[in-house]
Amino acid sequence: MIALEPGFLCGSYPPLVTPFRDGAVDYETYASLVERQIAEGSHGIVVTGTTGEPSTLTNAERIRLVEVAARAAKRRIPVVAATGGQSHADSIELTEAAKAAGAAAVLIVTPYFIRPPQRGLIEYYVDLGRRTELPVMIYHIPGRAAVNVTVDTVAAIAERLPRLVGLKHAFNDLNFVSELLMRLGFEFRIHVGLEDLSFPMMAVGASGMMNAAGNIVPRKVAQLYELTAAGKMAEARALHFQLYELFAAIFYDTNPIPMKYMMKRLGLLPNEEHRLPMVPATPELAKRLDAVLARAGLLPEGRAAAE
Repeated sequence: MIALEPGFLCGSYPPLVTPFRDGAVDYETYASLVERQIAEGSHGIVVTGTTGEPSTLTNAERIRLVEVAARAAKRRIPVVAATGGQSHADSIELTEAAKAAGAAAVLIVTPYFIRPPQRGLIEYYVDLGRRTELPVMIYHIPGRAAVNVTVDTVAAIAERLPRLVGLKHAFNDLNFVSELLMRLGFEFRIHVGLEDLSFPMMAVGASGMMNAAGNIVPRKVAQLYELTAAGKMAEARALHFQLYELFAAIFYDTNPIPMKYMMKRLGLLPNEEHRLPMVPATPELAKRLDAVLARAGLLPEGRAAAE
């Protein structure tokens, strides 16, 4: 594995939502979201991760979002570009464009829908990784992609691709994390991709989180990493339980439907606009999310859901 600077790809790297306005990407609001992440202490950001609704965006929009994020960040925090696409050709275009767009690393989701064999995944990542000078991370999210990556497969990719430096693990499997760290070492950057497992996986040895809740409470999510990394486990555990209901609320409906509603309610987004087939929150969901925000101290108790 190539050597990384101490602290790089460690910590809280929230996958930012993609704001829309009248059907178009709202790049101005996006830049403001980047600025807020920096002000609130996030250690980096992810552009067009799952929370950013990448499958509803064109490649040109995805590349421009990386450019906007990089310009807004001004090298104060790293920008990780999610560059996996529906086809190998799309993934090539996005991965090759990432460095020029200003990314510090790329996160490549497993090729979804195709359900390739493990040997196909090895060739896929080796091919894409050799097309960039940037550090590469695998995005493992079986619930969305319907693809499982094995520890042996990750190790085989790492052997042929020294540029592979980590993996985002969005799956309920702590054994996978332990086995991968034992095979590849604790310098291999594993990021937690399931909110409710953020503390447990970091306690085992994960390097950080790509936690969607960082869109709402970035400072607290960053603190969860910092406390765990410092070995302050009692404080980290307490914060884990403090955040737990908010973590769960993200999945009351398909992510990022609850996320965008909550961000609108907190004044972080001007609307909760999506592109089809994604749609805004129902009135029932809005009421449920308002209650979560109120209990978290983010919304006054008794305040009615927005119309």
